[in-house]
Amino acid sequence: MTDKQILFLILMIWSIPSTYFRSKFRKIVYQTDDWKINIKPLFKKEIVGLFTNMYPDNKNYLKTRNYYQIYLAVYLILFIIYKIS
Repeated sequence: MTDKQILFLILMIWSIPSTYFRSKFRKIVYQTDDWKINIKPLFKKEIVGLFTNMYPDNKNYLKTRNYYQIYLAVYLILFIIYKIS
């Protein structure tokens, strides 16, 4: 396997938990437990919730947001490394 193929495999494996993190985060941001929130293309409130502090008193939101930000940052770094290699 080449380095690029290995990076691609790592990128694919790292993308697997994205549905879990995004679902959990969206349910908090949109304040719903409905499963359909995962398939709706609602982006504005999600983006605002990711980069601001929508619910400063909600510790679950803060914890989930921080984990999601770290997850996305690592994903972005892996993607950039894959693209430049």
